[in-house]
Amino acid sequence: MRFKILGRHTGLRVSALALGAGMFGTRWGHGAEPEESRRMFNSYIEAGGNFLDTSDSYQFGESEELVGQFIRQVRDDVVLATKYTQGAGPKGSVSVTGNSRKAMVGSLEQSLKRLGTDRVDLYWVHMPDGVTPIDEIMRGLEDLVRSGKVLYVGLSDFPAWRASAAAILAELRGWTPIVAQQIEYSLVERTPERELLPMADAFGLATLAWSPLGGGVLTGKYRKGETGRQTGMGRLFHAEDTAQKTAILDTLVTVAEETGSNPGRVAIAWIGAKGVIPIIGPRTRAQLDDNLASAQLSLTADQIRRLDEASAIPLGFPHDVLAAPAYQDRIAGGRRAEIDWPAYPVR
Repeated sequence: MRFKILGRHTGLRVSALALGAGMFGTRWGHGAEPEESRRMFNSYIEAGGNFLDTSDSYQFGESEELVGQFIRQVRDDVVLATKYTQGAGPKGSVSVTGNSRKAMVGSLEQSLKRLGTDRVDLYWVHMPDGVTPIDEIMRGLEDLVRSGKVLYVGLSDFPAWRASAAAILAELRGWTPIVAQQIEYSLVERTPERELLPMADAFGLATLAWSPLGGGVLTGKYRKGETGRQTGMGRLFHAEDTAQKTAILDTLVTVAEETGSNPGRVAIAWIGAKGVIPIIGPRTRAQLDDNLASAQLSLTADQIRRLDEASAIPLGFPHDVLAAPAYQDRIAGGRRAEIDWPAYPVR
């Protein structure tokens, strides 16, 4: 297992694959029993992984309870991340859900109890509630960091304009910075390339990708008749229902054959090649071990190019206009080829 520095605002070293614990437990009616969850945790640690991602809402709190049991003997060796917003109960009240300071503080206290620890290494705002101002969120997170109960903070599933506002606000007021964002990103979900990924690059945020296998479709298992999340979760995140998705899977199969691997591992390795940390969310030890093998897979530039081309999306306005050669030449005064342009987005 290789390690990455978590963004440009930290010196925190995290494994190149994060282990998502959403399937630790069965209170949702599906997931992994405690024994299987422990086997997955042990296998991940033995493989050199150290980055655990859970939430108070996963399995209605059972995920945090199990993670707390598993990390007891290795607490200082793992980077523990959890989230708040949805609450731990299946029917959370209006006072314990959302992004307010009240929900934030109360959720953290309950998470610490379930996790059996005095601090969370990375605390995520799970998603925006559409109500709480970003300054209330950021000041609340600042206070949690000052209390020592949280070390780093991040935003999950926030639009780019709100995440950038949070980053600027923290910078101007000298508060703890947003260090990472968590988003859906995969070969069948590349829309974050329009705004979210450039924003993260410009502000020095690490990016973690959930559902790197597109709900399982990128493993190719649905082509074999397996149902997976179609029945187990009551929904399928992505189906092979367009010509482009078929082309993506065909390319994955070809690259997998070239590398002696399988489509799922190639899909995860592609995300890593983009500088994004995949969050693998297995339900069984066998799935985990298969996902972990992607850490040893290196794709060639040509293989990445072919996957890029098969899965490419239009960036839309204003990106397509700004990228036009005639426009670029005009704003560069006709000297674009003679200018050393920065390799990073400018904010």
